Amino acid sequence: MRIKLQLILMNFLQFFVWGSWLITIGAYWFNYKEWSGESFGAIFSTMGISSLFMPAIVGMIADKWINAEKLYGILHIFGAAVLFYIPRIEDPSTLFWVMLLNMIFYMPTIALSITISYSSLKKGGLNLTKVFPFIRVFGTLGFIIALWTIDLCGYDTSANQFYVASIASLVLGIYSFSLPKCPPLNNVKEKSLMNILGLDSLLLFKTPKMAVFFVFSMLLGASLQLTNAYGDTFLHDFEKIEKFKQFFAVQHPTFIMSISQFSELIFILFIPFFLKRFGIKKVMLISMFAWVFRFGLLAYGDPGDGLWMIILSCIIYGMAFDFFNVSGSLFVETQSDPKIRAGVQGLFMMMVNGVGAIMGSVLSGIIISKYYILENGEKDWHGIWLVFSMYSLVVAVFFALIFKHTHDPNLEVNH
Repeated sequence: MRIKLQLILMNFLQFFVWGSWLITIGAYWFNYKEWSGESFGAIFSTMGISSLFMPAIVGMIADKWINAEKLYGILHIFGAAVLFYIPRIEDPSTLFWVMLLNMIFYMPTIALSITISYSSLKKGGLNLTKVFPFIRVFGTLGFIIALWTIDLCGYDTSANQFYVASIASLVLGIYSFSLPKCPPLNNVKEKSLMNILGLDSLLLFKTPKMAVFFVFSMLLGASLQLTNAYGDTFLHDFEKIEKFKQFFAVQHPTFIMSISQFSELIFILFIPFFLKRFGIKKVMLISMFAWVFRFGLLAYGDPGDGLWMIILSCIIYGMAFDFFNVSGSLFVETQSDPKIRAGVQGLFMMMVNGVGAIMGSVLSGIIISKYYILENGEKDWHGIWLVFSMYSLVVAVFFALIFKHTHDPNLEVNH
């Protein structure tokens, strides 16, 4: 029970730190600093850039040299210092570089938190697939509470959001040193060149099934980036339409978007059942088709009579996100050696939030700019969301045809 409580608090604070600024940094940028929107998109690219290399590198370090919980704590303490400095920044260019440094410290901690959780639960003799989703629920709860705290305190347009995030990160960093010990396991005497270089996790690409899985993880990472980058902007753009600008969804887009996080809370708890009943391939397919419907509903939704479609799309988001991210990390755990656990989770994170996120951001930006900007300069959101929906459908069809996996309930549920 003690292990569960320790991991629950860790997950809660992990995502409380992120939720304190991720959704509201746009309001800080445009309303408080009154900066232009030309370079705002670059702020979100820092997550993808840092995820290209940091989760994998940090995972290798945790596998070979430093206890995962200690490395986790050090990164959060450094991140706290960076977050505390952000309110002092007076120009967009500097904020980009400082936010990139913040993401360099933060993004690998997501994979490390999973590594610590899996390692601790296994040492405690607990079932990963049954126990971890319940623990991970508190991460989403932490994100929601952070989001609402910032909103209710009126910090969404002020620098205080970064102070809140900084304090939470510092508390988590210090707390991390009390977590269960997760020493390096990859310390065999006879080492290959890959082991010496800390690249053992890349050997999974030699297995066709895992290579295909990681490629499609990248493609789904692009879908996740699309909804992160454009969801809030989509609702804000209705302010420019007279008949919609006074609607609740336009006045309080953060509240509407938070429905997605509540949906996550629910669907995470269904993961053990779905994995046992259907296996990872069908669960991933459910996630992919959920993205199809998520984007399709946004294409036809609006803050008026079509608000139900936007709300339903937020509910579906919980299934799309959880059945991919959480189930994917559990699947990767069952397919890898515990000695390279941190490196493998870092590799999964790199493919999703690194390569996939950057691909989604860059390609969507090019496509929107070339084909979906109207003569008056406004975005054709109907066309944009339909293209995203078709993309998700193509990914789902190819995954169904290419990914080969035989479902073994005992392996995927009791591992």
